[in-house]
Amino acid sequence: MGKIIKSFLLFVALCFAANSQANIVINGTRVIYNAEENEATIRLSNVSSTPSLVEVWLDSGDMKSTPETGKSPFIATPPIFRVEPNKAQTVRIIYTHDPLPQDKESVFWVNILDVPPMPVTKDAEDANYMQLAIRSRIKLFYRPKNLPGSAVEAASGVHWQLVQKEDSVVLRATNDAVFSVSMDSATLSIGEKNYAAVTEMIPAAASKEFLVKEFKKIPSEPIQLNYTTVNDFGSAIQHTTNLPH
Repeated sequence: MGKIIKSFLLFVALCFAANSQANIVINGTRVIYNAEENEATIRLSNVSSTPSLVEVWLDSGDMKSTPETGKSPFIATPPIFRVEPNKAQTVRIIYTHDPLPQDKESVFWVNILDVPPMPVTKDAEDANYMQLAIRSRIKLFYRPKNLPGSAVEAASGVHWQLVQKEDSVVLRATNDAVFSVSMDSATLSIGEKNYAAVTEMIPAAASKEFLVKEFKKIPSEPIQLNYTTVNDFGSAIQHTTNLPH
Protein backbone atom coordinates (compact mmCIF):
# COMPACT_ATOMS: atom_id res chain seq x y z
CA MET A 1 0.00 0.00 0.00
CA GLY A 2 3.07 2.23 -0.37
CA LYS A 3 1.85 3.63 -3.65
CA ILE A 4 0.59 7.18 -3.74
CA ILE A 5 -3.20 7.32 -3.69
CA LYS A 6 -4.33 9.96 -6.14
CA SER A 7 -7.40 12.11 -5.55
CA PHE A 8 -10.77 10.84 -6.67
CA LEU A 9 -13.66 12.98 -7.82
CA LEU A 10 -17.04 11.72 -6.64
CA PHE A 11 -20.18 13.16 -8.24
CA VAL A 12 -23.22 12.98 -5.97
CA ALA A 13 -26.48 13.86 -7.77
CA LEU A 14 -28.89 15.70 -5.49
CA CYS A 15 -32.16 17.53 -6.06
CA PHE A 16 -31.84 19.92 -3.14
CA ALA A 17 -28.68 21.56 -1.86
CA ALA A 18 -30.08 21.50 1.67
CA ASN A 19 -29.71 17.71 1.69
CA SER A 20 -26.00 17.81 0.86
CA GLN A 21 -22.80 18.80 2.60
CA ALA A 22 -21.96 21.28 -0.14
CA ASN A 23 -20.32 24.61 0.57
CA ILE A 24 -22.63 26.22 -1.99
CA VAL A 25 -26.25 26.88 -1.04
CA ILE A 26 -28.84 27.50 -3.77
CA ASN A 27 -31.41 30.22 -3.14
CA GLY A 28 -34.55 28.28 -4.14
CA THR A 29 -35.49 24.76 -5.19
CA ARG A 30 -36.56 25.54 -8.76
CA VAL A 31 -36.27 28.18 -11.47
CA ILE A 32 -39.32 29.69 -13.20
CA TYR A 33 -38.43 31.15 -16.60
CA ASN A 34 -41.30 33.28 -17.90
CA ALA A 35 -41.13 33.76 -21.67
CA GLU A 36 -41.79 37.50 -21.42
CA GLU A 37 -38.57 37.96 -19.46
CA ASN A 38 -35.09 38.08 -21.01
CA GLU A 39 -33.53 35.79 -18.41
CA ALA A 40 -33.93 33.99 -15.10
CA THR A 41 -31.39 34.09 -12.28
CA ILE A 42 -30.06 31.81 -9.55
CA ARG A 43 -28.22 33.10 -6.50
CA LEU A 44 -25.52 30.82 -5.10
CA SER A 45 -23.97 31.48 -1.68
CA ASN A 46 -20.78 30.02 -0.25
CA VAL A 47 -21.53 29.42 3.45
CA SER A 48 -18.17 27.80 4.24
CA SER A 49 -14.81 29.17 5.34
CA THR A 50 -13.08 28.01 2.15
CA PRO A 51 -13.50 29.07 -1.50
CA SER A 52 -15.34 26.85 -3.98
CA LEU A 53 -15.09 26.40 -7.72
CA VAL A 54 -18.57 26.15 -9.21
CA GLU A 55 -19.66 24.92 -12.65
CA VAL A 56 -23.22 25.32 -13.94
CA TRP A 57 -24.89 23.68 -16.96
CA LEU A 58 -28.35 22.60 -18.11
CA ASP A 59 -29.80 19.41 -19.54
CA SER A 60 -33.12 18.01 -20.69
CA GLY A 61 -33.42 15.29 -18.06
CA ASP A 62 -30.23 13.23 -18.35
CA MET A 63 -28.97 12.71 -14.79
CA LYS A 64 -25.59 11.60 -16.18
CA SER A 65 -25.08 14.77 -18.18
CA THR A 66 -21.83 16.71 -17.98
CA PRO A 67 -20.98 20.28 -19.05
CA GLU A 68 -19.86 18.77 -22.37
CA THR A 69 -22.87 16.50 -22.99
CA GLY A 70 -25.73 18.46 -21.41
CA LYS A 71 -28.27 19.58 -24.03
CA SER A 72 -30.96 22.21 -23.63
CA PRO A 73 -32.05 25.49 -25.26
CA PHE A 74 -30.60 27.43 -22.30
CA ILE A 75 -27.15 28.58 -21.29
CA ALA A 76 -25.79 29.57 -17.90
CA THR A 77 -23.49 32.55 -17.53
CA PRO A 78 -20.97 32.55 -16.05
CA PRO A 79 -20.68 28.79 -16.60
CA ILE A 80 -17.72 28.39 -14.25
CA PHE A 81 -16.52 30.67 -11.45
CA ARG A 82 -14.92 30.85 -8.00
CA VAL A 83 -16.94 31.89 -4.96
CA GLU A 84 -15.01 33.20 -1.99
CA PRO A 85 -16.01 32.28 1.60
CA ASN A 86 -19.23 33.97 2.76
CA LYS A 87 -19.74 35.53 -0.67
CA ALA A 88 -22.42 34.99 -3.32
CA GLN A 89 -22.67 34.80 -7.10
CA THR A 90 -25.69 35.35 -9.34
CA VAL A 91 -25.95 33.07 -12.37
CA ARG A 92 -28.02 34.17 -15.37
CA ILE A 93 -30.03 31.60 -17.32
CA ILE A 94 -30.63 32.71 -20.92
CA TYR A 95 -32.95 31.15 -23.50
CA THR A 96 -31.26 30.57 -26.87
CA HIS A 97 -34.65 30.67 -28.64
CA ASP A 98 -34.44 27.17 -30.02
CA PRO A 99 -38.06 26.10 -30.74
CA LEU A 100 -40.11 25.03 -27.71
CA PRO A 101 -43.85 24.29 -27.38
CA GLN A 102 -45.82 27.49 -26.91
CA ASP A 103 -49.03 25.83 -25.70
CA LYS A 104 -47.62 24.22 -22.53
CA GLU A 105 -44.83 24.39 -20.01
CA SER A 106 -41.46 22.73 -20.70
CA VAL A 107 -39.11 21.36 -18.03
CA PHE A 108 -35.30 21.25 -17.95
CA TRP A 109 -32.66 20.74 -15.26
CA VAL A 110 -30.00 23.07 -13.87
CA ASN A 111 -26.83 21.35 -12.60
CA ILE A 112 -24.63 23.07 -10.01
CA LEU A 113 -21.27 21.37 -9.38
CA ASP A 114 -19.46 22.49 -6.22
CA VAL A 115 -15.75 21.61 -6.17
CA PRO A 116 -13.98 22.48 -2.90
CA PRO A 117 -10.26 23.29 -2.90
CA MET A 118 -7.61 20.57 -2.58
CA PRO A 119 -6.52 19.95 1.02
CA VAL A 120 -3.21 21.52 2.01
CA THR A 121 -0.63 18.97 3.18
CA LYS A 122 3.00 19.18 4.16
CA ASP A 123 4.01 16.56 1.62
CA ALA A 124 1.72 16.60 -1.41
CA GLU A 125 3.50 13.62 -2.94
CA ASP A 126 2.66 11.48 0.07
CA ALA A 127 -0.88 12.74 0.63
CA ASN A 128 -3.78 10.30 0.72
CA TYR A 129 -7.15 11.96 0.31
CA MET A 130 -10.46 11.93 -1.52
CA GLN A 131 -11.90 15.09 -3.01
CA LEU A 132 -15.70 15.27 -3.04
CA ALA A 133 -17.48 17.35 -5.66
CA ILE A 134 -21.21 17.72 -5.00
CA ARG A 135 -23.62 18.11 -7.89
CA SER A 136 -27.07 19.53 -7.14
CA ARG A 137 -29.92 19.42 -9.66
CA ILE A 138 -32.98 21.67 -9.66
CA LYS A 139 -35.80 21.97 -12.19
CA LEU A 140 -36.20 24.86 -14.63
CA PHE A 141 -39.77 25.49 -15.80
CA TYR A 142 -40.09 27.43 -19.06
CA ARG A 143 -43.52 29.10 -19.31
CA PRO A 144 -44.71 30.55 -22.61
CA LYS A 145 -46.89 33.65 -22.62
CA ASN A 146 -50.65 33.56 -21.97
CA LEU A 147 -50.97 29.97 -20.79
CA PRO A 148 -54.49 29.26 -19.50
CA GLY A 149 -54.94 28.40 -15.83
CA SER A 150 -52.16 28.28 -13.26
CA ALA A 151 -49.68 25.89 -11.69
CA VAL A 152 -51.77 25.91 -8.49
CA GLU A 153 -54.89 24.82 -10.36
CA ALA A 154 -52.92 22.11 -12.16
CA ALA A 155 -51.77 20.52 -8.88
CA SER A 156 -55.27 20.32 -7.43
CA GLY A 157 -56.89 19.27 -10.73
CA VAL A 158 -55.02 16.00 -11.40
CA HIS A 159 -57.35 13.05 -12.19
CA TRP A 160 -56.47 9.80 -10.41
CA GLN A 161 -57.47 6.17 -10.88
CA LEU A 162 -56.17 2.70 -10.09
CA VAL A 163 -55.38 0.57 -13.13
CA GLN A 164 -54.98 -3.20 -13.07
CA LYS A 165 -51.94 -4.54 -14.87
CA GLU A 166 -51.14 -8.21 -15.46
CA ASP A 167 -49.58 -8.80 -12.04
CA SER A 168 -49.59 -5.36 -10.42
CA VAL A 169 -51.63 -2.23 -9.77
CA VAL A 170 -50.62 1.28 -10.78
CA LEU A 171 -51.95 4.66 -9.75
CA ARG A 172 -52.53 6.63 -12.94
CA ALA A 173 -52.34 10.42 -12.75
CA THR A 174 -53.77 12.43 -15.64
CA ASN A 175 -52.75 16.06 -15.86
CA ASP A 176 -54.95 17.94 -18.34
CA ALA A 177 -53.38 21.28 -17.47
CA VAL A 178 -50.59 22.99 -19.43
CA PHE A 179 -48.43 23.21 -16.28
CA SER A 180 -46.33 20.37 -14.89
CA VAL A 181 -47.11 19.04 -11.41
CA SER A 182 -44.16 18.34 -9.10
CA MET A 183 -45.01 15.42 -6.83
CA ASP A 184 -43.60 14.85 -3.35
CA SER A 185 -45.60 11.79 -2.22
CA ALA A 186 -48.85 9.88 -2.63
CA THR A 187 -50.50 7.60 -0.05
CA LEU A 188 -53.59 5.44 -0.48
CA SER A 189 -55.67 4.91 2.65
CA ILE A 190 -58.06 1.98 3.17
CA GLY A 191 -59.57 2.24 6.63
CA GLU A 192 -56.60 2.65 8.98
CA LYS A 193 -54.04 1.15 6.60
CA ASN A 194 -51.83 3.30 4.35
CA TYR A 195 -50.05 2.28 1.16
CA ALA A 196 -47.42 4.43 -0.54
CA ALA A 197 -47.03 4.88 -4.28
CA VAL A 198 -43.71 5.78 -5.88
CA THR A 199 -44.18 9.20 -7.48
CA GLU A 200 -42.39 11.66 -9.74
CA MET A 201 -43.26 14.77 -11.73
CA ILE A 202 -46.41 14.65 -13.89
CA PRO A 203 -45.61 16.52 -17.13
CA ALA A 204 -47.98 19.11 -18.59
CA ALA A 205 -50.82 17.65 -20.67
CA ALA A 206 -49.74 14.09 -19.96
CA SER A 207 -50.37 11.01 -17.82
CA LYS A 208 -48.03 9.17 -15.49
CA GLU A 209 -48.36 5.77 -13.82
CA PHE A 210 -47.03 5.08 -10.33
CA LEU A 211 -46.59 1.56 -8.97
CA VAL A 212 -48.40 0.59 -5.75
CA LYS A 213 -46.09 -2.19 -4.58
CA GLU A 214 -48.42 -3.71 -1.98
CA PHE A 215 -51.29 -4.22 -4.43
CA LYS A 216 -51.61 -7.16 -6.80
CA LYS A 217 -55.32 -6.57 -7.37
CA ILE A 218 -57.42 -3.41 -7.08
CA PRO A 219 -59.06 -3.41 -3.61
CA SER A 220 -62.85 -3.43 -3.46
CA GLU A 221 -62.98 -1.12 -0.41
CA PRO A 222 -63.28 2.69 -0.70
CA ILE A 223 -59.87 4.31 -1.11
CA GLN A 224 -58.80 7.80 -0.13
CA LEU A 225 -55.77 9.32 -1.84
CA ASN A 226 -53.61 11.83 0.03
CA TYR A 227 -50.97 13.40 -2.18
CA THR A 228 -48.46 16.19 -1.73
CA THR A 229 -47.24 18.51 -4.47
CA VAL A 230 -44.51 21.15 -4.46
CA ASN A 231 -45.38 24.67 -5.61
CA ASP A 232 -43.28 27.36 -7.34
CA PHE A 233 -41.80 28.44 -4.01
CA GLY A 234 -40.74 24.95 -2.94
CA SER A 235 -43.54 24.60 -0.39
CA ALA A 236 -45.38 21.30 0.10
CA ILE A 237 -49.13 21.43 -0.56
CA GLN A 238 -51.48 18.69 0.70
CA HIS A 239 -54.39 17.33 -1.37
CA THR A 240 -57.05 14.73 -0.62
CA THR A 241 -59.45 12.96 -2.97
CA ASN A 242 -61.44 9.73 -3.20
CA LEU A 243 -60.50 7.28 -5.92
CA PRO A 244 -63.31 6.14 -8.26
CA HIS A 245 -64.32 2.48 -8.38
